[in-house]
Amino acid sequence: MNAKAMSPAPDAALITASYAADFERCRLLCETVDRHVTGASHHYLLVEHRDLALFQQLEGKRRTVIDERELLPSWLRDIPDPTSLFKRRVWLSRKAPPLRGWHVQQLRRMAIAERIEQETLVYVDSDVAFLRPFDCARFWLSGKLRLFRRDGVLLKPGHDNHRIWSANAAAVLGIAAPEISPHDYISTLIAWRRSSVRDMLARIEQVSGRHWVEAVSARRKFSECMIYGRFVDEVADGAGHYVGAEEFCRVHWTGTPLTDMQFEAFVAAMSPEQVAIGMQSFIGTDLGRIRRLVVA
Repeated sequence: MNAKAMSPAPDAALITASYAADFERCRLLCETVDRHVTGASHHYLLVEHRDLALFQQLEGKRRTVIDERELLPSWLRDIPDPTSLFKRRVWLSRKAPPLRGWHVQQLRRMAIAERIEQETLVYVDSDVAFLRPFDCARFWLSGKLRLFRRDGVLLKPGHDNHRIWSANAAAVLGIAAPEISPHDYISTLIAWRRSSVRDMLARIEQVSGRHWVEAVSARRKFSECMIYGRFVDEVADGAGHYVGAEEFCRVHWTGTPLTDMQFEAFVAAMSPEQVAIGMQSFIGTDLGRIRRLVVA
């Protein structure tokens, strides 16, 4: 490998957006990050205001909890949702349609780029656990950051939501054609360049004439990964990035809760480049089982 490829990678920050229902999963993530992850100077947990005290239990020398009110405009505020008998939250404003927690988590992930200084932003969900050593420098090659992209996926049957997200990404970025990209950019344990995110947000405001949060939220059906991917590929012409399709995290996206035997088989099927697993929290796999098997 030449000297250029071996040059030190820019500093990295791990970014996790979470909420109270995923707190114990996030605790397990933090434990496995501390055990296995190198190459990141800090881990930021992005939470809504009412969850701040709960998540501050996880703070440490290299981990900080950030209140979303420090990241998002003051005109966007959450209240108990009466349509769910006040069990859920809804984010209301005069500048955007009502938003749910999954919308606002995506906005936090974009907004953090305006708050921190690390150039490498490594995004990892709170229902992920690391099982193997991982150096965040793996995202870099010859001064370029790895853009996760699965080519041609949106040309295949299915993926209806992905096509909507892709079209809305084009609209907010001012991409006239194609309306829908053939590529998928969505995964967990991926990285973005902070400077590129800031350029992306500036582009959205230039195109829309509005604050980027207002512009992104207006369409309601959006994906932060799709917006970033299309920005890098079609607005920035790939500058500062190279493309990779390997997934570093093996995720159980849908289906039923796993038994111990199924969990062990799932882990055994990890490919050599995969260092973490993700158990989607809404599936309901028992966290105690996950913790026991992960620790073992």
